[in-house]
Amino acid sequence: MKKVLILSLICFTAWMVVNTSIVNNYISGMKDKALPAAKESNSLLESIKKNAPTYEKPPSDAKIDRVWKAIPGYSGVKVDIAASFKNMKKQGVFDEKKLVFSEIKPKVHLNDLPASPIYKGHPDKPMVSFIINVAWGNEYLSDMLATLKRHNVSASFFLEGNWVKKNPELAKMIVSAGHEVGNHSYSHPDMAKLTAAQAREQIVKTNEIIEAATEVKCNLFGPPSGSYRDETVKVANELKMKTIMWTVDTVDWKKPSPDVLINRVMGKIDNGSMVLMHPTESTAASLDRLITLIKQRHLKIGTVSDLLNEERILK
Repeated sequence: MKKVLILSLICFTAWMVVNTSIVNNYISGMKDKALPAAKESNSLLESIKKNAPTYEKPPSDAKIDRVWKAIPGYSGVKVDIAASFKNMKKQGVFDEKKLVFSEIKPKVHLNDLPASPIYKGHPDKPMVSFIINVAWGNEYLSDMLATLKRHNVSASFFLEGNWVKKNPELAKMIVSAGHEVGNHSYSHPDMAKLTAAQAREQIVKTNEIIEAATEVKCNLFGPPSGSYRDETVKVANELKMKTIMWTVDTVDWKKPSPDVLINRVMGKIDNGSMVLMHPTESTAASLDRLITLIKQRHLKIGTVSDLLNEERILK
């Protein structure tokens, strides 16, 4: 019996030695395989961390500019290291197209500023807007709407209240086409010469008419001919409306040729520009080529509200 126990112990010890060797060899092999993978992962992670600052942008606060008045803020972006690593892990190499960003909001927003007119968007935002003031020119609206639709462009139409009262179906057509609508006063007066009460009446009456016709509440006010005084802007602000001006004027009411109009705009347009136009023969004939040229400059075309929001456009 004793011999059997000794023999069993010897066999068990031998089995343990053999298997421990196999296990150790297996573990060692696994470590050898894992080591390059771990090194590769660490290398990718370090590469993302090293390159991240190249792609990051700080946020820019909204401010009152001495020349351009209220300028909206613009969000910054920071590379999300963990999410970017996860996105690139399968290929194991750094790829800027697979970077993941998180947005950093400005500390000061447009609504934090005192009442002030707005002439342009943020100068770093590669977007422009069309401001189309409508108090006449019905015969050109359909062509302009068709051109905008063909290019998948949304514009901001500032409607005169008296015009909407007479043309509610056209106002509905503009909204149905996906465009933004703003307030262009009721009877196209010189707003700078109106009292605060008269200015309020012009704006409120037009808001009511536009909402009745389109079911849209306006939050943008475009004073006729760009005429206003500080009190006009304060009245609009009290009604929770921003006073919108423009950066580039087509001067289309002077009936320029398409070449003159296009050269005038393209000579001045830049990031954040707001382009003033009307439903005129000149603009209707120029719009198609104008949109094409603007897009060729890698500028997006959006509504005024799109332009004024803080969201950063990632190229």
